[in-house]
Amino acid sequence: MARREQPRSARDAALQVLVNCQRRGAWSDSALSSTLAASRLSGRDAALASHICYGVQQNQMLLDYWLGVFCTVPIRKLEPAVRWAMEMGMYQVVFLERVPDAAAVNESVELVRRYSRNPNSTRLANGVLRSFVRRREALPQPDSLSVRCSHPQWLVEQFAKELGGEGVEALLRANNSRPPTVIHCNPLKTTPEELKDRLEREGVQVEPSPFFNDSFFITGSGALEELDSFREGWFQVQDTASRFAVLAAAPAAGMDVLDVCSAPGGKSLRAAMMMENRGSILACDLQEKKLQRIRTAAERLGVCCITERAMDGRVFDPAMEKHFDLVLTDVPCSGLGIIRKKPDIRLKQPEQLQALPSIQRDILDNASRYVKPGGVLLYSTCTVLRRENQDVVQAFLADCGGFDLEPFTLPKVGSCSGMITLWPHIHGTDGFFMAKLRKRYD
Repeated sequence: MARREQPRSARDAALQVLVNCQRRGAWSDSALSSTLAASRLSGRDAALASHICYGVQQNQMLLDYWLGVFCTVPIRKLEPAVRWAMEMGMYQVVFLERVPDAAAVNESVELVRRYSRNPNSTRLANGVLRSFVRRREALPQPDSLSVRCSHPQWLVEQFAKELGGEGVEALLRANNSRPPTVIHCNPLKTTPEELKDRLEREGVQVEPSPFFNDSFFITGSGALEELDSFREGWFQVQDTASRFAVLAAAPAAGMDVLDVCSAPGGKSLRAAMMMENRGSILACDLQEKKLQRIRTAAERLGVCCITERAMDGRVFDPAMEKHFDLVLTDVPCSGLGIIRKKPDIRLKQPEQLQALPSIQRDILDNASRYVKPGGVLLYSTCTVLRRENQDVVQAFLADCGGFDLEPFTLPKVGSCSGMITLWPHIHGTDGFFMAKLRKRYD
């Protein structure tokens, strides 16, 4: 791309993000957020930009395959803007039913015209995309499940191992789906009925959640930050799985709660609501700058029982020993349960994940020292890998003693024997793991 400038359209914004991610190694969610914040796109166009950007990344290996079939120039020799513009066009033709083929082709060719340094690129893109459209009813399909579902082979094999070989393709396709925007009523400020009515008056489509009677799936909102109901703190955005973790932990009014790895603060904020703002929550994170997001959200939601503190979850603080009724440890992890929200997570290499169980165990060991006798220690991750989940917890229980798994119940999921892995294709939530541990009095 020859220049960075304010995007003129939804497709222009999506292209800028895709090129930025390739050239600078940026994560798609942060790159998209900054690009849209700098743009003057309407809520509708911002939503289309997000849909195209994430959709192309979710289907990147399949789109690369098709581009290799229809384009005479190898992908490695294409300018990034040309490659991504053509794949954006292909994605719209196959996956976006409401976008006419002509619009998908013409807009992509125009992007190539604007951003390519090679005058021949426009003709190339036009020819490739028109050939693609002519064969859209009988497109070639790769033999490999990895390529068809755009997950690296090592990850397909890992998921197959975790699932015992059952439902692997269903998981991969769930990872490539659009996750719902899940919001939860803030009981400190309103009721579910009032929230639903207000959202509908703001032009938002509202669907009741099957899990909680005060939660909703919403669409058509545009930028949430522009809604008065959001700015006034009537609701919290949080995936159902994350709220499940807080529900399992069962915070209650008057408790002293520690959230060891709290940023961006969703669990601390939900715990405060369940505690009716009575008690205390110490929300900690390694980086001070991340804590500002919690402060801002707490002020918006009317939460006043949270104190923030920069702290390394692996370093023991004697002043906090046996001080808390409840300790939440949502530890750093591979993030392989939230691929549908952050599609580029799938591009991580397995060697990048090797050190995680050791870090997770260090945090769990340290956090356990802060729990009062009779108190609860909740361990959670947003991954589905056993080595970061069950293996860490079981090793902790075998080595440390003093804690026992405690059963809990989740809506629509049922009774859990003390720990559970949630799967996108089974439960309809983020991929998530939680384990509830009760500290013995002796």
